[in-house]
Amino acid sequence: MNIGILKENPTRERRIALTPAGVQTLVSEGNQVYIEKDAGNAAHFSNDQYEKVGAKIVYSNDEIFGRSEIVLKISPPTLEECEKLIDSQTLLSALHLAVAKQKVVELLLEKNICAIGYELIEDQNGDLPILQVMSEIAGLMATHVAARFLESSTNGRGIVMGGITGIPPATVLIIGAGTVGQTAARIAYNLGAEVIVLDKDLRRIRTLANQFNYRIVTAIANEFNIKKAIQFADVVIGAVLIKAERAPHVITEDMVKMMKPGSIIIDVSIDQGGCIATSRLTTLENPTYVLHNVIHYCVPNMPANVARSATYGLTNALLPYLLEMTHLGIVRALKENKGLAKGVCTYCGVITKEGVARRSGLSSHDIYSLIRD
Repeated sequence: MNIGILKENPTRERRIALTPAGVQTLVSEGNQVYIEKDAGNAAHFSNDQYEKVGAKIVYSNDEIFGRSEIVLKISPPTLEECEKLIDSQTLLSALHLAVAKQKVVELLLEKNICAIGYELIEDQNGDLPILQVMSEIAGLMATHVAARFLESSTNGRGIVMGGITGIPPATVLIIGAGTVGQTAARIAYNLGAEVIVLDKDLRRIRTLANQFNYRIVTAIANEFNIKKAIQFADVVIGAVLIKAERAPHVITEDMVKMMKPGSIIIDVSIDQGGCIATSRLTTLENPTYVLHNVIHYCVPNMPANVARSATYGLTNALLPYLLEMTHLGIVRALKENKGLAKGVCTYCGVITKEGVARRSGLSSHDIYSLIRD
């Protein structure tokens, strides 16, 4: 198969879809990989490294779209990129169509694109292997970001995360005990912070409490508990995920007003609309704003700040699915791998995710009804 890898806008995204090692694996299996010139630069993968393993460097994204059966990228596709897609191509990317522009969805349908979202692909256990890699990085980074923005130089509260002798540590409130929340809790705890984790799933917080030998505070995520905890929090990390749906606002603006001046909110759910009412998208270049005397960090692609590590992680998780698609063909791969099929958001002109269809005012169709013989 012909596989194309797009260059991202370096001011908004620094990762690339595959490392040179991943490309070499695909080429050794008889595939042709096209890479837009300098696509790997921000992750310190050079054009020469890709050429040495058999990739062909092309000089515009028009060439990528024109030559490829499968198009790979990182960030959700822009309107311009969707306009360049060719009828019946396969696109693999972060999609987040539940919060995408309506025109993006319309173009994917109009062009019969098989659009597969990294954030929705499952493995045999029902886990989300690609999303988990990025979530682990985001959870790790969230605590480090919090520690930096608590410093006086950023107009934070001017406190050290782990405290010192005679001085209490920062209080870190984490909403959501998935991969992001678990990782953030581990890093914050190891830095010496007081950690509070809230989640609606009692099994999750029980597991987390056991992991930390009950040295962190856990509770059910409801309005009463969130309102109580947020008054003491120096850091709030929002990590709420509902598959293929917009994230609900679990923290209201009135709750934000109750926070200490100079405290920080990190809304990791912002790529799905955000789980905090006062959140709005920020960028890698301008990551924060202040509202109600609270610093807000709402970068939707935090792992792009560690582009090289993130690219390695993405390649490890994505490559098995790509190999299956190139060996079997797209349709057969979707038939035989239900986890891959669950990543499909649009196929042959129809929407396959109920949340996306509801927002678009359209009907959805089960992917399996579309790919059966």
